[in-house]
Amino acid sequence: MVTLRKQYVVARDVYSEDSFAEDHDKIYRVRKTILDHVKEYFICDSKRARNATLSLLPIIGWLRIYRIREWFLSDVVSGVSTGLVAIMQGLAFSLLASLPPSYGLYTAFFPMLAYFFLGTSRHISIGAFPVLSLMIGAVVNRLVPQDGPPANITGFEGLSQEHQRVLVASSVTFLMGLFQLAMGVLQVGFVVVYLSDTLVSGFTTAAAVHILVSQLKFVLGLNIPGINGPFSIIYTLEKIFVQITSTNICDLVMSIVIMVAVFIAKELNERYKAKLLVPIPIEIIMTIIACGVSYGFNFEKRYNVDVVGKMVSGYESPIAPSMEVFQESAVEAFPIAIVGFAVAFSVAKVYSIKHDYTIDGNQELIAFGVSNIFGASFKSFAASTALSRTALQESSGGKTQIAGLISAMMAMIVTLALGFLLEPLPRSVLGALVIVNLKGMLMQFKEIPYLWTRDKPECVVWVGTCLAAILLGLDLGLAVGLGVELLTVVFRTQFPCCSVLANIPETDLYRNRKDYLHIFEAKGVKIFRIPSPIFFANIQFFRDKLIEAVGFSPLRVLRKRNNALRKIKKLLQEKDDHTSETGLGNIFCQKSLESYKNTEELDLPTDVKELPFRIDWNAELPANTSVPRVDLHSLILDFSAVSFLDISALKGLKTTLKEFIRVDVDVYIASCDAYILEKLHSCMFFDDEIQTSMFFLTLHDAMLHVLKKHKDRNIGWVVRQSYSQITLYHFLYKL
Repeated sequence: MVTLRKQYVVARDVYSEDSFAEDHDKIYRVRKTILDHVKEYFICDSKRARNATLSLLPIIGWLRIYRIREWFLSDVVSGVSTGLVAIMQGLAFSLLASLPPSYGLYTAFFPMLAYFFLGTSRHISIGAFPVLSLMIGAVVNRLVPQDGPPANITGFEGLSQEHQRVLVASSVTFLMGLFQLAMGVLQVGFVVVYLSDTLVSGFTTAAAVHILVSQLKFVLGLNIPGINGPFSIIYTLEKIFVQITSTNICDLVMSIVIMVAVFIAKELNERYKAKLLVPIPIEIIMTIIACGVSYGFNFEKRYNVDVVGKMVSGYESPIAPSMEVFQESAVEAFPIAIVGFAVAFSVAKVYSIKHDYTIDGNQELIAFGVSNIFGASFKSFAASTALSRTALQESSGGKTQIAGLISAMMAMIVTLALGFLLEPLPRSVLGALVIVNLKGMLMQFKEIPYLWTRDKPECVVWVGTCLAAILLGLDLGLAVGLGVELLTVVFRTQFPCCSVLANIPETDLYRNRKDYLHIFEAKGVKIFRIPSPIFFANIQFFRDKLIEAVGFSPLRVLRKRNNALRKIKKLLQEKDDHTSETGLGNIFCQKSLESYKNTEELDLPTDVKELPFRIDWNAELPANTSVPRVDLHSLILDFSAVSFLDISALKGLKTTLKEFIRVDVDVYIASCDAYILEKLHSCMFFDDEIQTSMFFLTLHDAMLHVLKKHKDRNIGWVVRQSYSQITLYHFLYKL
């Protein structure tokens, strides 16, 4: 491939910030105060009311452009296909929530009705999601254990264990919806940005491991109580292996057959998806076969197989949530709300980009909040979306949420009329369907080597989140994952990769001097770059790296010079005869000079006004005098990547600049953001030593200024020659 090369020539003056401001008038904008924003927020007119209505009810927007002839048939086909899968997943995921399977059908129906009117995504399928179901199940098992008395909650009085569990699940879901609704009303949809794709991937992979272990008891036909808390997965595996000899062979064989058949069919669907009008509904087919075989051979009594059992026919009356359950589960409900929204929003964003429409994060929070509150009132559990179900809805031709509404109608039909047909369905079949659908989440383990080779901190986030969620539980694991993620951000900003830049010959470009063979460095000049914000946590790191780059500590040099200067002045006062420069050797050989303790005076600028001669600090000094040599005359700081400075960093930066200036090193700052310059002015950063003339628009402007300033100084032919080399065709600069 031939690289296209073009040349350009720019003829302009060398600009510092001061000279640029003189030549170009700047518009000083009046920034709005907080009070102005508040007043603007509460101003209402017809246009704003219309926009607010469209925002709150997105259905109005997409119904106006709905193409009945082109889209309706596709939505119907997609809705039927998605509805069948949603029914099976609702039944299966209800086991994860430790609830009777029929309540999974409620989750496939009620939340979708509310999202139909309030949601901004046209493609996601609302219903049960395995990770949320498992997190709900953890709360249910904690408050209403399978073996043992329930928690001391007044609302449990007179209820069976099943209804106690339903009350807990619906109450937690109601509280989860309140959290989501509150965040949406408060416009904090941005909270999802703190859950990176890497963190969500590690978290969902750990959830898949938990789901796999939780379904083993159904696949093996074992009676194992739910275990909660840290290391619950280890204790559960221990109980499974203890009871492994009691495995129900009928359950195991049936589960293996189901998993193999579903896996093969899904692979065929994926391979031939371009040729198939609708993916093979293998879950439905295997469920029908399993129901028929179980009923025909009476698996429940003949082989002691645990079946779905009595299905709730129709819908029950709404119930009020338990405030006592709110108090007991508030800590778990908040991460459930965050995870549910994060997963749904991530999936919705993928399809909104694909089909070119926008989604609103805050409105999505409101939609999911209302959906979960509405569903919880009718005994459903936490609803979000599932990638497989959403992918089916979109790939089978779904255009809008009418497909989602039809899928909800399918769940309603089963609940009202066909639920009894599912009563002989073995629970091991549902467990097998759950496990085989974990393939996508479990395959995320392949991301580890990819992340390790490309971004090790991200790999640490993935592994840390996954391990913490597996061992400590999903709620604590999510908190640990967030902590690890924030630590990586702190690590990246607190310890950035600083560099010393050099000029690429015959260009106005400056790059890391370690990365290129042919570079040009002017003698006596250092260009230092820090690629991150400067704040309280990394200002000392910045100072240390800068000292390392220039090769000396300016504060140490200043103190050495002031200490030596004090000796000179003291001896000059004591001597009667005139001391010349050549006589300094005898002065410094005096042994009666005590060490100087007042470091505050040593840090002040060197005052040589009262001396009768000039001191060259880089010349050879007497043997007993140790003043570090400074070969640097100019230091340029590249601030192009510095996005902000806080007060602590501002103070540290000011101190550092003064230290260099006081040892006769000219300091320049290039490519400083205008916002930072404004902050420096407002914080009284400038004084007699640090002036605005130190700031230049670009690195090249600063370098040309430095070379012109020092071209006549007697610092050797190298600098004079380097100046001629760096005067480039890009900038025609007349000296």
